[in-house]
Amino acid sequence: MNPDAFPAHRLLREPQLLFDPERRESDVHPLRGLVRFGPFSTALLGPVLREIRVGAVVPSGDESVVGNLIGELARAHRPRERMQYLPRFPGIRAVFGVDVRFSAVLPLPPGVDAEVRSADRPHLALANRLGEAVSALAARRTEFDVLVLYLPTRWERGFYGGPGEDFDLHDFLKAVTASQGIPSQVLLQSKAIEYPCRCSVAWRLGIALYVKSGGVPWKIADASPETAFVGLSYALRGNGEEPRFVTCCSQVFDADGAGLEFIAYEMDRGDVAFRGENPYLSRDQMRAVMARSLALYQQRHGGRVPRRVVVHKTTEFRPAEREGSFDAWGAVDRVDLIQIQQDTPWRSLKMVENPQTHRGRADRWPVERGTMLHLGGQDVLLWTQGDAPSAAEGGHFFKEGRGIPRPLLLRRFAGDGPADEFSRDVLALTKMNWNNDALYDLLPTTLEYASTLARVIRRMPQLAPRPYPFRLFM
Repeated sequence: MNPDAFPAHRLLREPQLLFDPERRESDVHPLRGLVRFGPFSTALLGPVLREIRVGAVVPSGDESVVGNLIGELARAHRPRERMQYLPRFPGIRAVFGVDVRFSAVLPLPPGVDAEVRSADRPHLALANRLGEAVSALAARRTEFDVLVLYLPTRWERGFYGGPGEDFDLHDFLKAVTASQGIPSQVLLQSKAIEYPCRCSVAWRLGIALYVKSGGVPWKIADASPETAFVGLSYALRGNGEEPRFVTCCSQVFDADGAGLEFIAYEMDRGDVAFRGENPYLSRDQMRAVMARSLALYQQRHGGRVPRRVVVHKTTEFRPAEREGSFDAWGAVDRVDLIQIQQDTPWRSLKMVENPQTHRGRADRWPVERGTMLHLGGQDVLLWTQGDAPSAAEGGHFFKEGRGIPRPLLLRRFAGDGPADEFSRDVLALTKMNWNNDALYDLLPTTLEYASTLARVIRRMPQLAPRPYPFRLFM
């Protein structure tokens, strides 16, 4: 027996992304695929989505700063970072087939700078000013597709609340714009205007504006038909020391992994069981949440019921939650309930043979992304971080750059079939975050989006009992 050998494991191949629904053109690399084939929705929205109209809230005197940034999207840019991964940006029309232009600009009053400098609670002063501006532009909603909010570095005092105050200006602005049905893009001076690699900025901003205006850049190529993915998250809402409500967010994805919409189900805190800080639903509550998810899927699929449903959450599925899920999805052939645990004690190093000593030594690169280790029973370790040679120009690419990648622990509480099936689902969904230009995320979008929803929803003044497009929260 080789003491350096890794226990019995599998290597799942890097999932392909689809860029054309008819010609089935695909690539493992999202940006390379966009350059080669264009976005997925071109065949569907090409005649409609020809231009992205941008509305903007900007500080007085900074109109040209944001205007120049939008103008950069029309030009080509070469990468200055992530050279193994990041391709040249050839211009937004060459990539997405659209132009971008300003259509509605609202400068803030000149006195805002002085308010932020002198206010005892600058975050509230800034939030009030920006909230008023968003409301003013909401009356001109037909003039723009995406609203840009530019936050210069000189306003940093107002980005967060003081000690003991749970306030984040970014999440506040998302809550305000989402409540009014406005897709928005928050631009920080340090990350958008002053960031040294303009190629990275162009890719990230170009993808964000395209998606928020209704476009679909890519989908999963080898998705199983008639499969629905549901991501569950929880947020505590309310004022004062004791939150008054628990909101269960249910994000529904189709078989391609493309985000549809999410729904929020609000209930009194006293009606929810807690173990530590984690809420757990009763059978009736879980049935109600899952029934709404089923109705949402059916609305988008002509009343059809999926053959398979996969539900992801970060905590275990208690018996009552399992029973409620089966009650709601009773007409479905297969229901998989998967806990995805991010914090685990497991780590691994890739070993290679030293040609001189014939003994193992640590490699310069980590284990490959997609490495899967079956721990036994219903537990699986899956490395969603790691070396991704198929997506790199030079044969290796580790997005994090340094460190030892951590695996996710996948635990199945219900369902059948091989473990590599639900592991492939998770691996593919780590590539479906349309809010960045990365090859992958640590978590699948079912949970990556869920954490975003939970942050923003708890700051929304009111939650209407209706589905929300996720692009409002990106």
